[in-house]
Order: sequence, then structure tokens, then C-alpha cells
Amino acid sequence: MVTLLDYISLFGHGIAAALFGALAIWQYQRTADRNDKHIWLIIAIALTSFWALSIAVEGYFSPISRFAETLRNFGWLAFMFILLRAGEGRDEPKTVNTIYVALTFVLVGQMLVDSLLPAFAGSPRLEGVTLYTSLVLRMIFAVGALVLVHNLYSITAPETRWGIRLPMASLAAIWTFDLNLYTITYLTQQTPVELYAMRGPMMAVIAPILALASIRNTEWNLKLSRSVAFRSLSLVAIGSYLLMMVVIATALQIIGGDYARLAQISFLFGATIGALLLLPSGRFRAWFKVKLAKNFFQHRYDYRSEWIRFTNTIGRPGADSAPFHERVIKAIADITDSPAGLLLVPDDAGQLVLQSRWNWSSVEVPARACMARTSAFFEDTSHIVEFDTLRAGQDDKCDAAVIPDWMNQDERIWVAVPLVHFDRLAGLMLLARPRVNRKLDWEDLDMLRVVGRQVASYLAEYRSQESLSEVQRFDEFNRRMAFIMHDIKNLVSQLSLLARNAKRHADNPEFQVDMIDTLQDSADKMNGLLERLSQHNKSNPEEPKSVKVGELIQSTIEKKRLLHKLESNQVEDLTVFADPARVDQILGHLIQNAIDASTEEQPITINAHRRDLSVAIEVCDRGTGMSNEFIRSQLFKPFVSSKQGGFGIGAYEARELAQAMKGRLEVESVEGVGSRFTLILPLAKHLPEEISADERAA
Repeated sequence: MVTLLDYISLFGHGIAAALFGALAIWQYQRTADRNDKHIWLIIAIALTSFWALSIAVEGYFSPISRFAETLRNFGWLAFMFILLRAGEGRDEPKTVNTIYVALTFVLVGQMLVDSLLPAFAGSPRLEGVTLYTSLVLRMIFAVGALVLVHNLYSITAPETRWGIRLPMASLAAIWTFDLNLYTITYLTQQTPVELYAMRGPMMAVIAPILALASIRNTEWNLKLSRSVAFRSLSLVAIGSYLLMMVVIATALQIIGGDYARLAQISFLFGATIGALLLLPSGRFRAWFKVKLAKNFFQHRYDYRSEWIRFTNTIGRPGADSAPFHERVIKAIADITDSPAGLLLVPDDAGQLVLQSRWNWSSVEVPARACMARTSAFFEDTSHIVEFDTLRAGQDDKCDAAVIPDWMNQDERIWVAVPLVHFDRLAGLMLLARPRVNRKLDWEDLDMLRVVGRQVASYLAEYRSQESLSEVQRFDEFNRRMAFIMHDIKNLVSQLSLLARNAKRHADNPEFQVDMIDTLQDSADKMNGLLERLSQHNKSNPEEPKSVKVGELIQSTIEKKRLLHKLESNQVEDLTVFADPARVDQILGHLIQNAIDASTEEQPITINAHRRDLSVAIEVCDRGTGMSNEFIRSQLFKPFVSSKQGGFGIGAYEARELAQAMKGRLEVESVEGVGSRFTLILPLAKHLPEEISADERAA
């Protein structure tokens, strides 16, 4: 008995066959100069017409109808693939090709399974397995095809996306209908005849939409962007995971016998636990990202996204953000998925020293992190060192002798990236080994080289800003000096008036009393000004000469002995070549700092001994001490002081005075234990010009 649904199916599929047939003929006639895109569009439309006609003539479940549906899907799949390959302005990802190949195998498997249905017609068990397999394969194809539709639309550049909006919507409608149809059939284990009947009218509606799309986009030229999103791959993974669970659960039900339910529950529980363990794992995500970039994309990096992330990391300061140098390390480390890093920068002598760490407190970095020739090598070559290759003796561009032993021996150090700005080394970045170890390829090296130059410019700008800030602070200090000079001018005016009046009233007792009070007041004010200016009240420097170290130290102890307990355990009979006033001023600064850091019971020790061609004068205290971070970044910065009301110029001025005499100032300190400041000056019998730079650095 023929029902209404039969008539709907017959006429719906018949009209769809006619419309798609007419559309195929129209497409064939309107394009004389046909390319691959036009040819496969015509083939896909013609196969759709053949499929609709076979259902109208033979019914839903006839072998020819199943075969025609497979051909229809293959035609549209091939058209989408040709459209993707012909897109302009793209770097082709291997991922999408893999999905197309996988779906092609699904269609081939579907044809093979459908061909077995007549052979298993006499065996209900085998026929049931074959039907379920065919159904699952159709569901898999529908999911994969929808992912590819989404993918093709999302990677199309916005300016050309309008040209494929209608055909992609039409294909999405076809395969969404198929997915719902086969899912309901699978879940209910019954044939939804209503949905099968409505496929014809639905296809008849889609034919005019495709015709309109052909009018709007005659050449089918697309401009594709590289945003082949991981979200498409996520859909593939999710769909594959769900379908795999459905297939395996069904297979267990068919072949499991009495233990089918237990086997299904065990599999679902195990698969769920496995997913919960793997997905949150940082190592698994890193491995997945590496494999995805290596096998699925021609280029490892999405340069636009990486650049946005890089600039946001460095250029987004705030109250809750990391310090600038830590952000610099993180910006480069994130590019290669490195979990930690170190930043070495040149000090005032051009030696590389540790500037900052990011997530890497366990690495011991020497005070002088590198040799002088290390900086010269990286400055001249800008060579990125991959330590695994260097340790294996395979890096022919790097001289292993210039790499410090502590870098080469630490297996955690993965890569060294020189930061070169205008042929000058602004720093050296050391990156930790990523969670999933891998070798750097040409694209990694190009990326690190470019961001290294950019980071070097940021570091240079940062140092320039610091220098400018110091200049501005000096300018502010000079403005304050103007007020002090104004007070001195007033005092001088008062003293000048007093001296002039003294010539006339020197014998007057009352004047004498007033004069004494005025002088005392002026002296008090002058002393107040001198106290405020004591760190900057430098006398005219004398030419360096031979000076006995013991006499200098003894004189200093005599001046300061009423202020604090001073000791001198070892003072060798040595003579330095220096300016006594400057040495006295330096020792005054160092002793005063030691007094400020110590309690009354803690003595301060001053010793002097020979060190090679120099004399080392040590000022040691057992006070509060200083952190390495404070010594490196703040101790010698002008106007930075840890003392209440301090100018922060004492240590800065002491170092400048030492350098002016061809000497230097060294600092060692441990928090809670104490500090040792060492003034290094040349021996008197060796003139400064005779002392080489290497000897002074010893």
C-alpha cells in the first residue's frame, strides 16, 4: 500500500534529481574555459542528481541507492579538497589533507561493507553486524564532513568568505540531516521513515541555493588565511572519540555474550579515566602540540598569534605583573614552550652577569657568568647555540671553548639566544629544556633570531630609560642644590655684615656677645648644610702619589674611634699609588655604611693585604647584610638607599672615586651575616698605565 510518505519521497527525490541534473547541465554550458574547480563542481552536482534519482526509482535501501550516496559524498568531498588546494595566499597544512584522506578511506570502507550486505542476507547475525558497521561509517563520514565544512569556511579570508557562504551552508545542511538521520536510526534501532522521506524535498530546496551561489561566485577563487584552527581538530578528536566509543561498545555487545554489559561498562570507565588523566597533563599537551605542528602544518608557528602574545607579554606592565626582565624571558620562552629561563646582561665592564630568572631558581650562576670572549663571540656571530648539538660535537659554527663550563655541563640548559642590538650584545637568554624534548629546525632558529633582535631593542631602550631617569634625578638634585646655595649666600651676607661692623664695634661688650651668638648660629647652620652635603663635598683631587696604607688606615680609625669600635687585625706594610683625600673619602663612606648596618656591640674590621699587583683594603662588618638582588640592581644606583633619609650616593661615589684612581670596589654580603667591601688599588711601584686590564681584573 502506497502511503503519503512514499509520495513525498518519490516526488521530492524526483524533483531534486531534476533540479540537480539541470544545474549540472547549466554549469557545464556556462563555463567554456573549465578548470578543476568547475569540473568537480559539475561532477558533484551530477552525482547528487544520480543519487536522488536512484532513491526515487529504487527506494531508500537498495544497493544502487547506497552506492549512489557514497558517490555523492565522494564528489562533494573532492570538490571541497580541490577548492582548498586552489586557495591563494596560504601555507598548506598537512592536517586537513589527512582528514580528507581518512574520509576517503571511510567511503571506500562504506562501499565494501555495503557490497557484503547481499552475501550475508541469510545470516541474521552477520547481516546485523554489517548493517551496524555501515551505519557507523556513515555517521563517521557525516561528522568528518561537517568538520571540513567548518574548516574550509573558517580558514577563508573574510574578504572572500561571502563567495562560499551559501555552498558551505548547503553542504552543512546535507550532512547535518544525514548525521541526525543515522544517529536516530542507530539509537532507536528503527527506521525513521519520515526523515528518509523528507530528504528529497530538503535536497530540492538546496538545489536553487547552489545555483544562486554559482551565479555569485563564477570563478570560485578563494583567498585563504592561515587560521586553520585547532578548534576544527578538536571537533575531529571529539567526534572520533565518541564514534570510537560507540563502535567498540556495539562490538562488545555483539560478540560479548553474557559478559557484554560488564565489558561495555569497563571500557567506558577506562576510556573516561584515560581522557581525564591525559587531557590535563602539561606534558601530554606539549607532546600533542609538537606532533600537531610537526605533522599537520607546513609551518610550526602562527606568526600573527605569536607576535601578539609576544608583545602583550612584554608590553603589559601592571601592579600584578612580573618585573620587566622576567617578562622578557617569558616572552621568548613561551614561543618554544620552554618552562624556564635566565637572562644575562653586560655589566659596566662588559662582562655578562645574571640579570633575572624566570621559574629557574635552582641553577647556580657564577658572579661572572661568561668570559670576555664569550660576549665577543655572540656579538660577532649572533649564533643561536643548541646545547644538545654542541655537546654532541655537531655544532661546527660554535667554538666550544667560548662557552662556559657551567652552561655546557648543565643538561637542563637547552638553548642560548644572543640578544644583539646594532651589532652590540644587549644580553644572552638561556632557555630550559621543554617538557617534550625536540631539535630546533630552521623555522625555530628564524623565529628566535627575530624575537632576539626585538628583545635586544627593548633591553637597550630600558637601559636608556634608566640612564635618562638618573639624569633627571641629578637634575632634581641640582634644583635642590639651588635652595641650599641660596641659604649659603644668606649666611655669607650675614658674616660679611658682621665683619664690617666688627671694625667699628669690636670693643663693645654687648656687640661681642651678639657677634658670638651670630657666629654660633651661622656655624650651626653651616654644619647643618655640610651634613646635608657631606657625601658631595669633594675637595679638589690631587694627583695620585705613593701613600702608606697603614698610615691611612690608622688615621681613619683615629677619626672614627669615638663613633664605633674599629679593629685592624692584619695590615701589611704596603704602599699604594693613589690620592690620599679620595682614599680617605672612600673609607669614610664604607665605614659609615658599616656603622649604620651594625649594632653597638658588633665591631668593624679594617685589613689590608697584597693581591697580585694590587692592594686590597677590606672593610668588614657583622651587620644585617644585603641580598644579591640588592647588590646587583640597587647598591650602586644613585639616589637609591636602604637607610632612612639617605641620599643613596655613598656607595655610588665610592665606586666612582675608586675607578678614577684606576682601582675598583668589590662587594660580598650575606643577609644576616654581614658584608665585606674591598677597595682594590694599584701598588705604588707599578704605574697604572703599566697594569694591563687582565691584571686589574684578576
